[in-house]
Amino acid sequence: MEKLTYKLDAFEGPLDLLLYLIRKNKLNICDIPIAEVLDQYMEQINAAQEQDMDISSEFLDMAARLVYMKTVYLLPKHEESDTLRTELSGQLLEYEECKQAARLLGSSIQMDTFVREPAKIEPDYLYQRPIQGTALLKAYADAAGRHATPPPTQESFSSIVTHRIVSIASQSIDVLRRLWRHHQLPYHALFTRKKDKPEIVATFLALLELVRGKFVRIEGAGKDPTVELMKAGERKWRAKH
Repeated sequence: MEKLTYKLDAFEGPLDLLLYLIRKNKLNICDIPIAEVLDQYMEQINAAQEQDMDISSEFLDMAARLVYMKTVYLLPKHEESDTLRTELSGQLLEYEECKQAARLLGSSIQMDTFVREPAKIEPDYLYQRPIQGTALLKAYADAAGRHATPPPTQESFSSIVTHRIVSIASQSIDVLRRLWRHHQLPYHALFTRKKDKPEIVATFLALLELVRGKFVRIEGAGKDPTVELMKAGERKWRAKH
């Protein structure tokens, strides 16, 4: 048999591959030489495995079937081997007829060969799903309860959504006044008299704005930095006040 080179995924199944081998080498489909077909079949399976190709389990099942048929053929009595070969030949003949029929249908019938006009269906507005009485009663009670309960007042949300607004400008004036009196203060001393988080955040942002405007400067690092009023900032403060 001549050497066959092919891609395994080009065949739809093991019967397709066997049929191709038989037709390629002009063998009699009713008298298949199992040994020769098995050798070439396994050669192609091994080649595909060496190329790391995904091999479907049905190809491996057919290989095991051919190996078994070859083993049975080596026994003194060949009755079972002949039966298995006849069964395989019948499957190949049926498969070949199915392929021919598929080719004929594919050449004569297209996807839009048979078209049916859409049927006119009257819409059904009747609700037909099963409904439990307890579910209806609960839904009614929920809906009635929502209408009976008055909506919450604004005061009920005051503790959640309202907060005191502290401006950055007011905290900037407070920082400059304290530095104008003391000229230099520890960093943490600017926050000791703050009452809540809005004041602390506003003081911190005010301090950043004063540093950016070169009114004050922060000396040192770590836990004890100091805030000092710069001369340019003092002159600006005096000019305004």
